[in-house]
Amino acid sequence: MDKLEYSHRRDRLMAAIGPNSVAIVAGAKELRRNGDTHFPFRQESDFFYLTGFAEPNAVLVLAPCAEKAEATIFLNPKDPSAEQWTGIRLGVDAAPERLGIDQAFDVASMDEELPKLIEGRRALHALFGFDGDFDQRIFSWINKVKSQRRPHPGEFVNLAQSLHELRVIKSPLEQDQMQRAADITAKAHIRAMTSCEPGKSEWNLEGELLAEFMTNGARFSAYPSIVASGENACIMHYIENDATLNDGDLVLIDAGCELDHYASDVTRTFPVNGKFSPEQHDLYQLCLEAQKAAIASVSPDRRFSDPHEAARRVLTQGLIDLDIIDCESVDDAIEAGKEKKFLVHRCSHWLGLDVHDVGMFEDNGKSRVLEPGMVLTVEPGIYIPSNEQMQEVASKWRGIGVRIEDDVLVTEDGNRVLSAKAPKELGDIESLMANGL
Repeated sequence: MDKLEYSHRRDRLMAAIGPNSVAIVAGAKELRRNGDTHFPFRQESDFFYLTGFAEPNAVLVLAPCAEKAEATIFLNPKDPSAEQWTGIRLGVDAAPERLGIDQAFDVASMDEELPKLIEGRRALHALFGFDGDFDQRIFSWINKVKSQRRPHPGEFVNLAQSLHELRVIKSPLEQDQMQRAADITAKAHIRAMTSCEPGKSEWNLEGELLAEFMTNGARFSAYPSIVASGENACIMHYIENDATLNDGDLVLIDAGCELDHYASDVTRTFPVNGKFSPEQHDLYQLCLEAQKAAIASVSPDRRFSDPHEAARRVLTQGLIDLDIIDCESVDDAIEAGKEKKFLVHRCSHWLGLDVHDVGMFEDNGKSRVLEPGMVLTVEPGIYIPSNEQMQEVASKWRGIGVRIEDDVLVTEDGNRVLSAKAPKELGDIESLMANGL
């Protein structure tokens, strides 16, 4: 994205915190995997949102209306020896122009330079509670200013609410990025469907997903892929992905790529052998009808909870019609909570730089109103494991789990399903698995 996009975000955040405040946002550090091996570096999402900078150990300071510099970044310096081992660094000299930031310092000078930036400010905003060690450093800088008998912040504000509310509304550039991520993820789900056959392993399908992600420029998954066949589909966050794909089972794949830090999150459920059994057909079609009702309720001025409520009513009525729930009406069943053991999770969450993205779900105790630019998932599911809780359910239904999930952008006149290219109609899935692309 253009550096002006990040500059605009910083300006909006500074307007939100006010002219006599200062905000400090730390980037991520490298994480040790084991021994002397580290995980691939992934920047902390809040820091990336404000800078677009993807190197470790950096810190951003925003001081609205400061005479010299409103935006300051501390980062690793150029170091030819270190760069030969771990890659090229941007460096202090190049950072202001490349990032559109007013000034830059070596991160090693932070204890000396950062107290100067908070001096004279009334309120200090930071993501308190996220990193205890960094919180302590913040207060050490305040104590340094105090020890010099200089004016210092006396009010401490968690930056999360003001910053995370900015992230809820996606800009046009973000929307385009998320569309590209969803398109890649749709290709990956299609690849998994067309390569599926009895006798393979769940991890074979996971490998197909990862290969398609990387082939299209998305090196990482947005989260560990769920490839859950048979009764494994009744486990919400199943990630072992090591079972054999058995003839006659369904397989549920919940997987999405991360493209330039933006997540996609898509779930499809399909038959291992390419043909739905009658029971699988009925439960899948019910879940699909519920998802369509939920997506239809995504539009400006509707509430975040509306998709869940729409899906819950369709699912509950369908389970009554299939004699899985014994009740006279949807309202009676919901009042008695009879649907809860089959519908074990909410229907939606925010999506963005994080797969479970930041932002409030409620406003003044009520589900918040949807606005253009918001992106949420819509993912109803039905789960009927073979356990003691399901003993009253006919055996033909037990061991089946179905979830269908799409990424949905709220638009001015309704919504757009970003992940629409991933097949989900029964006939389309069976045709694809029988005939390929």
